[in-house]
Amino acid sequence: MYYANIKNCDIANGPGVRVTLFVSGCTHHCEGCFNEETWDFQYGEPFTQETADEILEMLAPDYVEGLTLLGGEPLEPVNREALLPFLRAVKERYPGKNIWCYSGYLFEKDILERFCAQWEGMREFLSYLDVIVDGEFILAKKDISLQFRGSANQRMIRVQESLKQGQVVLWGADR
Repeated sequence: MYYANIKNCDIANGPGVRVTLFVSGCTHHCEGCFNEETWDFQYGEPFTQETADEILEMLAPDYVEGLTLLGGEPLEPVNREALLPFLRAVKERYPGKNIWCYSGYLFEKDILERFCAQWEGMREFLSYLDVIVDGEFILAKKDISLQFRGSANQRMIRVQESLKQGQVVLWGADR
């Protein structure tokens, strides 16, 4: 897996101060994408153990609320397989920090039905996520007033609560 960027003090992609990892590789190719260079799976730098260790250190301060994965597309097969051991390490070291993941894939149709059937690691991957922002960016539905989303079709889904209840539970509905 390659990554395009790492931000160690991001306040735009989830609540609080976050560390964000922009992975490379995306097959959605959304019109108006703010990060087109990350469509290329070879863009940026290789994600190595040193990279993972660097991010783990960036997550250490108490003021950092969590980690956000975006890109590119974290749930492309090559990316999710590379990210799984990293997410395992993040949750082991920082169980109190939350993890957000942005994906153009739809939670019910793509992630739960298709990916869970195709890849045995998907359930474990989901077990580490607190929130998924799902759905492709749609330029015609772009709304800069939305919190943590680019277009009105995208949903902020509480992953663990949704899995427990068997239905989508939105993040922010109680805020």
